[in-house]
Amino acid sequence: MSAAVVAWSLQGAVDSEPFADFNFVFNQFGGLHVNLVNFLSQAHPIRNKRDVENYLARLELVAGSMDQGIANAKETAARGFLMPKFITTAALGQFERFLGDAPAKNVLVASLDDRAAKLKDVSAEDRAAFVTAAEKIVTDSVLPAFRRAQTLLQEQLPHTTDDAGLWRLPGGDKAYANALRRFTTTDYTPAQIHEIGLREVARIEKEMDVLLRQLGYKDGGIQARLDKLEADSQPKEEDPRPMLLARYDSLLRDAEQRAKLIFDLTPKAPVVVKREPPFTEKTAAAHYTGPAKDGSRPGIFWAPLPGSPYRITSMRTLVYHEGVPGHHFQIALQRETDSLPRYRRDGIFGGGSAYAEGWALYAEQIAAENNWYEGDIQGHLGQLSAELFRAKRLVTDTGLHAMKWTRQQAIDYGIPVSEVERYVMVPGQACAYKIGMLKILDLRTKAQSALGAKFSIKQFHNVVLQTGNVPLDVLAQVVADWIAVSQ
Repeated sequence: MSAAVVAWSLQGAVDSEPFADFNFVFNQFGGLHVNLVNFLSQAHPIRNKRDVENYLARLELVAGSMDQGIANAKETAARGFLMPKFITTAALGQFERFLGDAPAKNVLVASLDDRAAKLKDVSAEDRAAFVTAAEKIVTDSVLPAFRRAQTLLQEQLPHTTDDAGLWRLPGGDKAYANALRRFTTTDYTPAQIHEIGLREVARIEKEMDVLLRQLGYKDGGIQARLDKLEADSQPKEEDPRPMLLARYDSLLRDAEQRAKLIFDLTPKAPVVVKREPPFTEKTAAAHYTGPAKDGSRPGIFWAPLPGSPYRITSMRTLVYHEGVPGHHFQIALQRETDSLPRYRRDGIFGGGSAYAEGWALYAEQIAAENNWYEGDIQGHLGQLSAELFRAKRLVTDTGLHAMKWTRQQAIDYGIPVSEVERYVMVPGQACAYKIGMLKILDLRTKAQSALGAKFSIKQFHNVVLQTGNVPLDVLAQVVADWIAVSQ
């Protein structure tokens, strides 16, 4: 199984190499400028004096990394590869926000100051010296480098168009086929995935109609009624974000207790919820980052709370997807499973998004199956709404990249702007969720059918989670082997 995972990963690198130009350096979702800032201000450890020295050394390297990115972006643009106008505009907005603060208030300086204040081996004088050094590096090299990248995007903007999909670029059809293959770990065509999405959308909307009527929402389409429910559910506080973060935490702790009934294995690493940092909050989706191997950082569910309107109906489901029993169980347990080779525990070779996102969506489903939404019709609608969203992703992603949908068509289909722009920049990834979930459900059904009374949901979850992130075909073989030895 490990050999199959390595082979799949390496073949994917070879297959994807001809499409390197499609990875835009300064995209708004995971561009170089975003990753550098997030890594240094959030993930870079600041545990002691030595960590601060390492931070400053890395800060010195930011300008060189940005200049390399600028050179790459110029090369790909010369070959006809430009981001859509609306993506370029969104990235320019990020640069404007980053460059808008005085150096002393820049996130790369302020975050170091905040974290260094908590260190026992750093005196007040040392801390002041470190912060002064960071401010000088940011002033002398980081900000000028970011301005150079900003200038490049400003120069490219007049040459961009509003065309959204990969079809607009040379070899876009082949690039999209490769992206679908890598993200779903299947050979489904865009047309097949589009059809699966349409079928699932119809099924889920039928279930939602029943629940919406129970709450008295009878007029209009599904999305219009959901929007009305969301509007009616908005908090009344002037700034409800502290309350919402506390509610996320309460739901997370409740999920940990409920999970004991259907899981034998749970991670040793804890999980917490934090608000998405302001730099990325306007464009970020909720997401999870795994715990540090040395135990210095827990698993983190990042919740964007940019302002009203807030996503109230989906709060419970987001906890189940990003935290427990979703990504936290899947990622933390993979890292803690000693029976896996280290390169699989650390995700050096893995199976792409279909397993990981499929599991997280499956986590939402098993919560519903086990009555975690009992007495909470609104929360259950949040779960179905999330599943509907993932089904619509199948339709939208293939629509944008293979069927020449416009950005506005995708928005009109019921997809938020930030999500549409994410699909534009990460083609195929949005299809991994539902395809992966359907495969895990199919494998569970096969195991239940084959094992009958011998089937254990806890053991099935053990098998899937301890396998770690693998292509769906490899997971199917693992489950088949488990069924054979369990009969």
